[in-house]
Amino acid sequence: MLPKKHRLVKSVDFRRVNKEGESWAERAIVLRKVPNGLPYSRFGFSVSHHIGKAVTRNRAKRLMREVVRLHCDLISPGWDVVFIARKGIAGLDYWAVERAITQLLRSAGLFRSQTGAAGGQVE
Repeated sequence: MLPKKHRLVKSVDFRRVNKEGESWAERAIVLRKVPNGLPYSRFGFSVSHHIGKAVTRNRAKRLMREVVRLHCDLISPGWDVVFIARKGIAGLDYWAVERAITQLLRSAGLFRSQTGAAGGQVE
């Protein structure tokens, strides 16, 4: 589970990220980021009803949360980041979601280091 201090939960914070943040997109996920002035980064996850029923939406959030949890130590501090699922996420497995999120984090310049959580190279 993502530590509490790393969770973005208040709707005012989500609105700020959506209004002021820069964005990067992949086929299945969009990343939006904005500086937060804190010594750590916080992450939020958004999955619309257009993605599917509750089971599908919850699975998409679980997959995204798990990828971020495993890469949390590699992400630069001081950012509020929101991951927004697109319709294409419904058919993806964990590894495809991980590739999409790591690519988005790299494109957004949020990786502190280029090594993966297990010590291997991040694609």
